Amino acid sequence: MESFFEITKRNNLARTGKIRTKNGEINTPFFMPDATRGFVKSLSKEDLEKIGIGPMVVNTYHLYLQPGMELIKKAKGIHEFMEWKSPLLSDSGGYQIFSLIHKNPEMGHITDEKAIFKSPLDGKRHELTPEKSIQIQFDLGVDMMVVLDDVPPVSYSDKKLKIAIDRTLMWAKRCKIEYEKQIKERSIAEDQRPLIFGVIQGGKNAALRRYCAEELVKLDFDGYGFGARHVDENGVFMEEMVKETAMMIPEDKLRFALGVGTPEDIVKFVAFGWDMFDCVIPTREGRHGRLFIRKDGDLEKKDFYETININNEKFKEDFSPADPQCGCELCKNHTRAYLRHLFVSKDPLGMRLASIHNLKFYLDLMRELRK
Repeated sequence: MESFFEITKRNNLARTGKIRTKNGEINTPFFMPDATRGFVKSLSKEDLEKIGIGPMVVNTYHLYLQPGMELIKKAKGIHEFMEWKSPLLSDSGGYQIFSLIHKNPEMGHITDEKAIFKSPLDGKRHELTPEKSIQIQFDLGVDMMVVLDDVPPVSYSDKKLKIAIDRTLMWAKRCKIEYEKQIKERSIAEDQRPLIFGVIQGGKNAALRRYCAEELVKLDFDGYGFGARHVDENGVFMEEMVKETAMMIPEDKLRFALGVGTPEDIVKFVAFGWDMFDCVIPTREGRHGRLFIRKDGDLEKKDFYETININNEKFKEDFSPADPQCGCELCKNHTRAYLRHLFVSKDPLGMRLASIHNLKFYLDLMRELRK
């Protein structure tokens, strides 16, 4: 397949580059907010555009359940439904389905053929095969898509991990066959096709991750994701595993750190050569009144930022900006005391302003990492 990714600069293992998609170029490394159900909670399209948000992530599983593919197809795709002009990446929904089943086996089960699950919305039975996952993502009309994979919990034994990996590989092959079939049936030109990503599973086992990566690379995807958690069961960052997994991915392919993460984790991943990130952290933390504040100093230092909880009493009479170095709507126009007042009053404006601030913090961080 033609490469849509160009590396423009290297700094040890870290690199910067450009991705070409049908809805525009993306400079790497970059961060994508999660517009899981077709929206970023509490923020309007204008809010997102004003901050400078470009690519975002939507979720196949959630959109399939609500509002449903029939409505999205009538709208002529997810871009038109959301009225979003920048690139969109669709996650396969595998993580959500497997989390649902692992937490409560009564909600479904997994076979080599497909995942069978009950909707948490209305209890209806659904089936998702690798082929159906790809078909849905083509119907969404996204710029980048992820194959359906078996997402094992951190607690899995090596024996169970191997079963999950073999299923992931089996499904990746079926996804790639369906992907090529859809390209042909829909008469999609090479320069208009969505990019497709495989996902490297293996938990804490480096040998199993290598086996998974080697088999996925044979399928020639546009990029490869770091599957499952990047921290162990004690919450410790698996530095060597993250570094080794990046090295398993060919240099000319994109490296996607799914679900990552905190600012310090993103900095570490970038240093090891990862290109793409998505996470709910900036907006979720914002909605709970937790703000990221940049401190002076090098990004390599552990304390390059701090997190404040605006609900704390100490901010009641703090009439300074949330972050004097930030130029977002919150920091230009309002004080910490006012933002705290909004949260104490449970007014949704507080959640909106804090989410805007945190997303701008993440975008500024990525710009700094691309220098």
